[in-house]
Amino acid sequence: MNRFLYCGVMRAKTPQKGLCFFNSFNLSRSVHSIPFATVDVEEISGSQPAEVHNLVQGKWKTSSNWNTLLDPLNGEPFIKVAEVDETGIQPFVESLSKCPKHGLHNPFKAPERYLLFGDISVKAAHMLSIPKVSDFFTRLIQRVAPKSYKQALGEVYVTQKFFENFSGDQVRFLARSFAVPGDHLGQQSHGFCWPYGPVAIITPFNFPLEIPVLQLMGALYMGNKPILKVDSKVSIVMEQMMRLLHYCGLPAEDVDFINSDGKTMNKILLEGNPRMTLFTGSSRVADKLAVDLKGRIKLEDAGFDWKVLGPDVQEEDYVAWVCDQDAYACSGQKCSAQSILFMHENWSRTSLISKIKNLAERRKLEDLTVGPVLTFTTEAMLEHLNKLLQIPGSKLLFGGEPLKNHSIPSIYGAIKPTAVYVPLKEIMKENTYELVTREIFGPFQIITDYKNEQLPMVLDALERMHAHLTAAVVSNDPLFLQEVIGKTVNGTTYAGLRARTTGAPQNHWFGPAGDPRGAGIGTPEAIKLVWSCHREIIYDIGPMPRNWEIPPST
Repeated sequence: MNRFLYCGVMRAKTPQKGLCFFNSFNLSRSVHSIPFATVDVEEISGSQPAEVHNLVQGKWKTSSNWNTLLDPLNGEPFIKVAEVDETGIQPFVESLSKCPKHGLHNPFKAPERYLLFGDISVKAAHMLSIPKVSDFFTRLIQRVAPKSYKQALGEVYVTQKFFENFSGDQVRFLARSFAVPGDHLGQQSHGFCWPYGPVAIITPFNFPLEIPVLQLMGALYMGNKPILKVDSKVSIVMEQMMRLLHYCGLPAEDVDFINSDGKTMNKILLEGNPRMTLFTGSSRVADKLAVDLKGRIKLEDAGFDWKVLGPDVQEEDYVAWVCDQDAYACSGQKCSAQSILFMHENWSRTSLISKIKNLAERRKLEDLTVGPVLTFTTEAMLEHLNKLLQIPGSKLLFGGEPLKNHSIPSIYGAIKPTAVYVPLKEIMKENTYELVTREIFGPFQIITDYKNEQLPMVLDALERMHAHLTAAVVSNDPLFLQEVIGKTVNGTTYAGLRARTTGAPQNHWFGPAGDPRGAGIGTPEAIKLVWSCHREIIYDIGPMPRNWEIPPST
């Protein structure tokens, strides 16, 4: 405990800058600066573009290839990203190759590093708890992945709580081993969590801070040497976070940070041969990487996430609000967003849909409760809508129009929160199921209803889905919950009247199920599953039995 009260005592070698960061930050606040930051969030613009650099072998580097990003709200070129092309990958490949398979630390090697990362977590948690720093990351997230302040702040909050969870001795507790008595005196088997060594992390745009930080730290805690690639559209957030971690004592050589296109990163993976890769993103890319990397991969891929409303109608306003949040917060750009809603006929007789519609129509661009869609254009989303409306019995419930009076560039999408009703029997037809269950990563959902006797048809619809990330069963009827939960598979399933599909905190598992490649995030179980393998050491030291003789051959 005393090691946090003064800077003269250290458990492991850490850059001196990181040792006294409490005092130095207090001093820096007097001059209104954030000590690790290299950008001023409010000043980033076409006239003052920010730059994003790469980190390799402990040094920040630029590139001859600059990718200029457009402000998603006004189209102004406002960030320049130094992207590495295929001719510049060698330093990253070499850095990966320098890390042995047994990692930077393990239970038998450099165990003081477990304590180092507990200390780093304490300091990082403290930094993110400072309002000025928290606001810095919240606003930076908003600049590149526009979402409401509260949604962006939630990402910072979860990250800060994650660091708190793995402070002090909690990192070494992740590496807890076990022992089993052997067959004779002197024999014992011990199971250990062992690192992979060189690893890779690839994360998407929609959570620029939370996903990469939680996966990066999990990899580091277990003794791995990661190369981290975040979608270039938002990588400035993680670049600044890397600088915060260095300020908190992370050795600069422990992580490589790269900006590149997908083709270049794929080449690094093939030549650098990381022992494990964590990929969060589209199912199409995930399946390609699984083949390219010969299965050495963990995935948190796309999710067409569902919600089923049971027969017991209650708390209508609350359920409507949660449905709105699940489908349209962050403009629907969450891998856990509610993609389809199955309403029991009892809910169909209520004013639930009109209440969801009213809540959706409150959303406005001014406060970013609705905003740019970064992976679908307006035209693509409206084209999908028109295809759905050709299905017999389908109808537009609300939305279905472009946003008005904005300067969002045409490379992005901008539509009002949208819901389309499609009859359940039509959804189940072979020629419409794939269309209806296509994931639109935007403010877009399908709504349908079912009768008591049609619950098996609903369960069949859920069984046919390809991705099984999050789900919600909204009911307090224990028999209904038992029926639906027992016949589905989604890895993160919320059950009960207050069930949701989004808003996963740091205190429970988040990840898909039903796929041996599935990755988790945030919890000790997730970290150990993704970032360590099992190693068994069998001690057999004797003594030998008295009068032992060589037995006959067998």
